[in-house]
Amino acid sequence: MFYFAVMIHPFEIGERKTFSHRVTAADTARFESGEVHAVYSTFALARDAEWSGRLFVLDMKESHEEGIGTSITVRHVSPALIGQEVVFTATLTGVNGNEVVTDYVARVDQRIVAEGQQKQKIINREKLDRLFAGLQ
Repeated sequence: MFYFAVMIHPFEIGERKTFSHRVTAADTARFESGEVHAVYSTFALARDAEWSGRLFVLDMKESHEEGIGTSITVRHVSPALIGQEVVFTATLTGVNGNEVVTDYVARVDQRIVAEGQQKQKIINREKLDRLFAGLQ
């Protein structure tokens, strides 16, 4: 069995992947007390920013491995309204052992909505399953 990440590394630093998301009512800033603003929430931005980095992970992990998010920063610069298409561009900025690091920018047309960095580690799925099982 593999107990360490082997991972494939088909990318050069600086390569990019894009992902588009059309903002829906499910993406708005909402808490148990109700909706705060009818715009793309910071936590929905974080979810989609992580996905933009995961696009690299999907092409880098082996079949016995899985990615797990370890860090994300979100600098929320401007709002995106319901119905607007937000395009995320993730740029590979580092591969440190089994850690994949991307910087991302989210835009509506040319306007920056958010930017930041996200990190994921590629880990043997069996090791990850044992880790989760140990937390129960």
